[in-house]
Amino acid sequence: MEKINVLAIASDTSGVSKFRTVDPHVKLQNMYPNEFHVDIEYSVDTTNINFWKKYQIIHFHRNIGNDYESCPEFIKYLQSIGIVVIMDIDDYWLPTKEHPIQQIILQNKIHEKIIANIKVSDYITTTTEIFANEIRKYNKNVIVLPNAIDPNEGQFNEPTLPSEKIRVGWLGGSSHLHDLKLLDGMVSKLSPIQDKLQYYVCGFDTRGTVTEINQQTGQKTQRPISPSETVWVKYEEIFTNKYKIITPNYKEYLDTFVEGYYPNVDKENYVRVWTRPVNSYAKNYSKFDISLAPIQNHIFNRMKSQLKVIEAGFYKKALIASNVGPYTIDLKHALDKGQFTDGNALLVNENNNHSDWAKYVKKLVDNPNFITDIGERLYETVKDTYNLNVVTSNRYSFYKSLIK
Repeated sequence: MEKINVLAIASDTSGVSKFRTVDPHVKLQNMYPNEFHVDIEYSVDTTNINFWKKYQIIHFHRNIGNDYESCPEFIKYLQSIGIVVIMDIDDYWLPTKEHPIQQIILQNKIHEKIIANIKVSDYITTTTEIFANEIRKYNKNVIVLPNAIDPNEGQFNEPTLPSEKIRVGWLGGSSHLHDLKLLDGMVSKLSPIQDKLQYYVCGFDTRGTVTEINQQTGQKTQRPISPSETVWVKYEEIFTNKYKIITPNYKEYLDTFVEGYYPNVDKENYVRVWTRPVNSYAKNYSKFDISLAPIQNHIFNRMKSQLKVIEAGFYKKALIASNVGPYTIDLKHALDKGQFTDGNALLVNENNNHSDWAKYVKKLVDNPNFITDIGERLYETVKDTYNLNVVTSNRYSFYKSLIK
């Protein structure tokens, strides 16, 4: 039996490629070496036709190469020589106005070009049934292959050390300021029990650029961002009540924006955790007990994956999340009339954002055993459904069905 040759084109070296392209296809090759040969490429030459002819399946994320204009026609060419073309997408094609990249997408009509790719591809893979239903407006052949975790990967097996305090953490990227604003005031409301709490923001980063526009000429210039301008400072202000909960000496240290050792940082009320590479970032879940997942209720967020749920679950963390979109798929609220039930998370309804983040943190601080209980229940929810071996088995069946 001849092997099925698969080309998986990784869009970048970030978490998107890890979860949507690289890990799934490495696992496919490793689990089914006699039936599949997988190549993973980060850069492809669409003019070298002989390169493409050896594959039966081509999997890409959003676009093949950098040229959105020519991609639909290239997809049609691949189909004309008998190749099955699978497009993967994990984010809605048009972010809302709060997202820093929205203007670039609108100016370059990238959202329209992504939809054009969706329309001509043979199949689309995506993360959730919620997003799949949106994609089906343009292409009926949508397969849900969720983000998944290899339970043996080291970064998902870091031990959580004991602490006298309950540690509350958030882990994410630089485009979530409007989501984190849902937590504004939470730390202040919890000040009566601050001696029992410690906050973590994970992913802190000072890299980036600022675009400045000359008001007279309209000329745009870019310069490196200064550390104090980074959005992460705004994140910290939310988690420190504008730095009121930390000591002056520690604030002075944070203002140096240097990643280094600070003595007795575990005694501070807040800990800054710097960004980590994609192959080790998840270790940061081991630093806290309660994971927060706030998201605003709009179409971009409703179409997102439930990766925060999956990651927290594999780490057996108590999760407090917005009752929105992807977090409604697997989560069951664990309180009924103030009493704990058999749920696996605490869900904050949109009209209670002003009160319930603090209320639920306090509930868990007052009932620390329940932190362990709902963490264990969340693990039981995700451990099989989002196990990379299970999802790869489903991918195997899908790919096999395409080649007769």
